[in-house]
Amino acid sequence: MKRNELWEQALIFAAEAHDKTYRKGTGLPYIVHPIEVSFLVAELTEDEEVIAAAALHDIVEDTEYTIEDIRRRFGERVACFVAAESENKRNEMSREDSWKIRKQEFLDRLPGEPPEIKMIALADKLSNLRSTMKEFETIGDAVWERFHQKDKKEHQWYHTEILNILAEFKENPLWKEYKELCETIFR
Repeated sequence: MKRNELWEQALIFAAEAHDKTYRKGTGLPYIVHPIEVSFLVAELTEDEEVIAAAALHDIVEDTEYTIEDIRRRFGERVACFVAAESENKRNEMSREDSWKIRKQEFLDRLPGEPPEIKMIALADKLSNLRSTMKEFETIGDAVWERFHQKDKKEHQWYHTEILNILAEFKENPLWKEYKELCETIFR
């Protein structure tokens, strides 16, 4: 594929994969999140495979598609980036019961990941907190009721750990925005 074609194909595939799904607690089509994440990553790198992976980052977690599907369509490198961003959802457990396990596993592996994966993680978490902030401004701490983990302190722990792990980006405006959102939401 030519330059930009990969990203465009990733956005099309993501839109199809996330069709008829919505962001938690909102009427927004889910695809707005992967689009935003890919645009945020594009502010951090020109590497189109990383940007494409950002658009695809939730497909394995949230749809019927597998890493093998991503590999066939987008190549090994993109598939590796998507795999690194995908949680083991532990379908034998409830989302509530597996939340802390899944988050701790991500925190345990993130420090050793290459910068490309950390860029996607930063963009993903920033996009998530932007969305949370909009709801937080309207309904306050009731926003936590829309999540599998309803304890605000657990979210604070998770986002604080992410912020610390991604401190290599602390001079970047995206990291600074993420930090500011953490401070506002969790104070």
